[in-house]
Amino acid sequence: MRPDSGFADVNGTRLYYEVAGSGDPLVLMHGFSLDTRMWSPQWEAFSRRHQVIRYDLRGFGRSAIPKEKGYRHHDDLKALLDWLGIPSAALLGHSTGGSVALDFAVSHPEAVHALVLFGAIAHGYEFSPEFAAALQAIYGSAQAEGIAAAKRSWLRLLAFQPEDPGAEDELHRMVAEYSGWHWLNADPVQPREPPALGHLDTIRRPILTLLGERDVPDCHRIAAMVGQAVPAAEHVVLAGLGHMANLEAPARFNDTVLAFLTRSARDPGSPGPA
Repeated sequence: MRPDSGFADVNGTRLYYEVAGSGDPLVLMHGFSLDTRMWSPQWEAFSRRHQVIRYDLRGFGRSAIPKEKGYRHHDDLKALLDWLGIPSAALLGHSTGGSVALDFAVSHPEAVHALVLFGAIAHGYEFSPEFAAALQAIYGSAQAEGIAAAKRSWLRLLAFQPEDPGAEDELHRMVAEYSGWHWLNADPVQPREPPALGHLDTIRRPILTLLGERDVPDCHRIAAMVGQAVPAAEHVVLAGLGHMANLEAPARFNDTVLAFLTRSARDPGSPGPA
């Protein structure tokens, strides 16, 4: 038996993880600059129905910083699930974590029950000039003015407006404790080749694209691309919320995800080709 939390030395790195609950496995993957704590409002609710796994992506939270050797996040995920003895799971990925979920689903369709893409980005998508410039400005700010200045700009970009004011403290705490490593170093991460975005039609499992109404336009465009490639995909926009909808309005977010996973269990679909 693996412990319910700790570190897994897998795929040439060290990943921090936590496991709770029982039932069909569900893996939670956080967004850029964040860590496992972003899922705190979901942890208890989801673990009442599922065996829930959350982990810090390589380079974030308590997981190891990348070394010089190239790596792929979805390979890390596969190695972690193998280490935990979990052959397949539903995946819920936020932002950068959504791109990991997509890459994994296309690479390992037999290991995916269902897919929730929450404010997801995707390898193979070219950011709009406006969003690309905003991201580049944050990198430039980190190098010219320091990490603290970059974090202030990054928080503004997240368009965060919680229904519970206490949630804002948690977001700021996570970003404050983010190392800023990716803004100052060349990350040797390697996306899936060819990009998953061009192979969405190979995913034969239920898919939900989930966004806050005020999320950045690029995330809405990516969700639309998923819908065009997979007509059976469900699409939900949470009114009045932004990129961090799970923290802004946990009850609405949790109900939406759990209802989708319940429907997916009744209609699991069939795996597609790798």
